[in-house]
Amino acid sequence: MNGFADYEYEEWREGAACADDTEGIFFPDEGDVGAILRAKSICADCPVADDCLAYAIETNQSVGIWGATMPRERRKLKRQWIEEIRRAS
Repeated sequence: MNGFADYEYEEWREGAACADDTEGIFFPDEGDVGAILRAKSICADCPVADDCLAYAIETNQSVGIWGATMPRERRKLKRQWIEEIRRAS
């Protein structure tokens, strides 16, 4: 997917709320609702959450929380965005 963000990974990542995450909290077990909610709450205040989400979708990140989304949420968003692009064409 092209056009969602024009950035280099390192540039936006430096400003991310999770930049110093050494504990891996953004890769919780899928059934650990508490850990997922904690990670997503950090994303909610992140100044680069949109860039993070775009990166995850563009690079097909299949694990972890990116831009406050889980993999299945990103797959759904990607399908929606592709459909919107098709309709606009």
